[in-house]
Amino acid sequence: MSIRHGLRRIIPCILFLGLASCGDKASPSPPVETNLITITDAGVSPKNIIVTLGQRVRFTNSASGPRNMASDPHPSHDDCPEFDQVGFLLPGQTRETGNLVTVRTCGFHDHDLPSVTNLQGTVTIR
Repeated sequence: MSIRHGLRRIIPCILFLGLASCGDKASPSPPVETNLITITDAGVSPKNIIVTLGQRVRFTNSASGPRNMASDPHPSHDDCPEFDQVGFLLPGQTRETGNLVTVRTCGFHDHDLPSVTNLQGTVTIR
């Protein structure tokens, strides 16, 4: 068997294993019961939370740069208007959403970096 023939057999396996491991990283983290989200240079933590009907969610920016948190979808941000109260946060700032009074799941993201998945998450209100 030639090296070229062997590589043709091995490369598809390597590609498959690489794609399979990427799928594991994309799986959503389980929701946490809290109303506190911390923003760091690595992203938001926790990414998915559960809050009780009527609660507010507090975002604290511990990142080295500003963040501009908003409700999904981008750019309309109209899924959960209560997130409008958070908006632009300088490093060290903390701000809360309005009272979340509708049972639903709201996605959020950084308006200025909408495709950065580390700055995206969900709030489930129940």
